[in-house]
Amino acid sequence: MSTVYVIQDFGTWNLTPALEFGNIKVLLPARRQIIFSSAPTVNRLRQELREITDDDYLLLSGDPAAIGVASAIVSDYLNGKLNLLKWDKQERMYYPININLKNYGDIDE
Repeated sequence: MSTVYVIQDFGTWNLTPALEFGNIKVLLPARRQIIFSSAPTVNRLRQELREITDDDYLLLSGDPAAIGVASAIVSDYLNGKLNLLKWDKQERMYYPININLKNYGDIDE
């Protein structure tokens, strides 16, 4: 079964809708921020994401710096590929977004 990697815990946020895409694994606790030293957070994210596969998802939540670092790590591990879950407030559900950073197709205008 796939895994949904939640970058940072929100504490009170209901993640139940994300279970449709796989088991939930939270990478960072609430309130952790990359401010003074990024190395501990980068190392933790590398360790937690080391087994990610093409079938897994990142749920982008929390500190924007941590989101950027986690996305870069996953892209590195999966040769430019990322599967993201995007929340739609109106429909109250997640939509999967598959990204290939090495796909150089046409630019949407």
